[in-house]
Amino acid sequence: MRLAGALAVAVLGSGAIGHAVMTGLETGIERVDPFKDMKNRPEAGHGMNVLLVGTDGRKKITREERREYRLGGAPCHCTDTIMLVHISADRERASVVSLPRDSYAEVPAHRDPETGKARAAHPVKLNAAYAEGGPQLTVRTVENMTRVKIDHYLEVDFTSFMKTVDAMGGVDICTAKAMRDPYTGLELPPGTHRLTGGQALQYVRSRHVDGASDLGRMQRQQRFLAALIRQATGGGVLLNPVKFKQVSSTLLSSVRADKGFGSEQMLALGQAMRDFSPASSEFASVPVGNPSYKVKGIGSTVKWDRPKAAKLFQALRDDRPLAPDRPGRPGAAGGRPVAVPVDVAPQQVRVRVENGTRIDGLGGRVDQALRATGFNTTRTPGNAASREIKRTVVAYDPRWDRSARSLATALPGSELRAVRGLGRTLLVTAGSDYRKVVPVRAEDPKQGEFGVMTGDQVLCNK
Repeated sequence: MRLAGALAVAVLGSGAIGHAVMTGLETGIERVDPFKDMKNRPEAGHGMNVLLVGTDGRKKITREERREYRLGGAPCHCTDTIMLVHISADRERASVVSLPRDSYAEVPAHRDPETGKARAAHPVKLNAAYAEGGPQLTVRTVENMTRVKIDHYLEVDFTSFMKTVDAMGGVDICTAKAMRDPYTGLELPPGTHRLTGGQALQYVRSRHVDGASDLGRMQRQQRFLAALIRQATGGGVLLNPVKFKQVSSTLLSSVRADKGFGSEQMLALGQAMRDFSPASSEFASVPVGNPSYKVKGIGSTVKWDRPKAAKLFQALRDDRPLAPDRPGRPGAAGGRPVAVPVDVAPQQVRVRVENGTRIDGLGGRVDQALRATGFNTTRTPGNAASREIKRTVVAYDPRWDRSARSLATALPGSELRAVRGLGRTLLVTAGSDYRKVVPVRAEDPKQGEFGVMTGDQVLCNK
């Protein structure tokens, strides 16, 4: 959310509205100095690194909104979300790495900002660095853990989150299965949904949708961020001065940033990134070695896989993409259509195809199209007993119903038909209504050794 807002400000600032709007918006940003008196910092790499943190402030949310969206309780005055954002030197790629808030960390020796009392280095959960020493201790801790030099710091609480999403007209999110979290009140059936601000807040805060807890929540935050980038760059926000002003003013009303990240820097960044799209973004989380590392006096923490994490952060320092085969990847704005997310990856679904019509070669075309989107077809299509089938049928053993639903998604309008004893291989009987196969993908399409998702992969198909 915060990255997309910052990019929106920068990109629009490079266009028709220009310096006057940029300077006016900058006046709403509260300034902090997270780099004051810092020594022994990592060497600068290539590109630009921004530490993006979200705190749990909720001062401006109404009593009714607190009740409806389950926002009760006192804020912890800590970092609820921590992301390291790398903008490539050529301004053609943004790499977003989520740092689990419960990561095992060691804060360096520092002075308490309230009392001035010296404190020795000691272990904490990463999000507690902010509570102990604010932005400066947070930056020092992250730099010590990653050895990536932070160039800029951006901090936003989620007080204005709902109003910002509403000002943009909502954001599209798709899910292959029902999502329910009794703690946040999230209730989403399978399908595509235009989330309002309150629903969006429930979505990015939910930790009890599945067994992945905070790690699953980070993936949902990344998907939401990709969707928000598409909404900002393709939904008319950047080209409409009135809407842009409304969205930006709402977002920036709760932003804190370092003194060096001003209108001139935003303008220069926007000019370089004016062709930015969801396909330009990639998302990863720090590789985890032990998701429940017990520490006396702290409790359960997330311990990183140090060798893999070191390789990931070295890639950022070297300004290399995290996702494999970056050149030529089809994006949301052109090339192959964005694939629809499904519950079961097509590579795990075994399929046999039969031609239920008198159209020569139809079975072969369906087999080839299903194989092209990833399904494990037999490559030996045959003819059905009946050649007068009107509607395409997906026959399946009830034990493989999730696979069948994923296959049916790729064949719009097809009929699902349960057949006991059919086994793990699903049977597609192509009818005369067949027109095309819709590309599908697993809901979380991880790539490469770092488990990267690219922005164009996690969007809803339109």
